[in-house]
Amino acid sequence: MNDAEPALNDTGGASDEQLMLAWAGGEAAAFEQLYARHRGRLYRFMLRQLRDQALAEEQFQDVWQKVIAARAGWKPDAPFGVWLYRIAHNRLGDHWRALKHRPPAPDDSDERAARIPDPDTPERNLSEFERRRLLQLALDALPPEQREVLLLRLEQELTLEEIGAITGVGRETVKSRLRYAMDKLRAGLPNE
Repeated sequence: MNDAEPALNDTGGASDEQLMLAWAGGEAAAFEQLYARHRGRLYRFMLRQLRDQALAEEQFQDVWQKVIAARAGWKPDAPFGVWLYRIAHNRLGDHWRALKHRPPAPDDSDERAARIPDPDTPERNLSEFERRRLLQLALDALPPEQREVLLLRLEQELTLEEIGAITGVGRETVKSRLRYAMDKLRAGLPNE
């Protein structure tokens, strides 16, 4: 290490610019220090500008993503803090411009959203769980040889010949066991 490079391992004294150059050179600890130095102030800046915690967090992450993306080409033309806040300023400008071009939500948007069926309701989840439970009970009620060929066919997607080779019976026997198993399942499950 030459005298111009900071000793990052004992570190608090390295400048932001030195840390950025070290990080661009591959030293991950340098980025961790930069992030630790600037995260609180940058986040507060974003939060005060946006006045929305979720949006501030999203924009905050976006700023750091841009820092990460620009790492390799970064030059110390300006102090790191100035460069970082310039990115934040530009990101905020992009956000405000996008809002101007986005039409406002209709007055009845909440009502419209409420009318959209939710495919993941507790009732539907319970209904699906009940169907799976009934199917498992019906499978458990099958004779073992019928259950085996059915599972090999449906779950493993094996051919009748492959199932016959595994179970030691002929193709027609496999076919017969499958038919009986399917008939019993149909009879044992409620129709919808």
